[in-house]
Amino acid sequence: MRTSTIRRETAETSICLLLNLDGEGKVATQTGIGFFDHMLTHIGKHSLSDLKIQVKGDLEVDCHHTVEDTGIVLGQAIKEAVGNKEGINRYGHAMIPMDEALIACAIDLSGRPYVAIDTPFTVEKVGTFDTEMVEEFFRAVAVNAGMNLHIEVRRGKNNHHIIEGMCKAFAKALLMAVTFNPRIKGVPSTKGMLEV
Repeated sequence: MRTSTIRRETAETSICLLLNLDGEGKVATQTGIGFFDHMLTHIGKHSLSDLKIQVKGDLEVDCHHTVEDTGIVLGQAIKEAVGNKEGINRYGHAMIPMDEALIACAIDLSGRPYVAIDTPFTVEKVGTFDTEMVEEFFRAVAVNAGMNLHIEVRRGKNNHHIIEGMCKAFAKALLMAVTFNPRIKGVPSTKGMLEV
């Protein structure tokens, strides 16, 4: 089982995250931000990753530290759980419809972080969640996982649907990238290694 437990303690947040990439999509998350918990549940459920997250953050300031630091820890957990990357697909992609929204996501677990995200939001908040934090969350995940991540909003009007589609597309792309392929021998790179 490819698992990871990461703890992070700062003056702004206290986080404990447990990840099992070979799980069943069982999720228990408490961040203090209802909409964010809802999105993290989609990520775990649709990537078939068991995910348990407990976060205490300085929400009296705003949601920034809680969301970004959760992304940092999730990225670290993905990197640790994936391990040496032998036998995995490495690449993953998904095109997900969410009502009127259509989202594309592509991932490369190359070890070299890069992030390109389209965030055409028309409101500042969904619930108590700042929409500008979507990009910050995914950037934190990608940088700490060593992931090349592209998310493109092909169409969409409802901000809830767009964000939910982004999380579901990310989850399905991640599932594809970390899945073992019996035809792949060793590390899926012509270099014989992937950057760490």
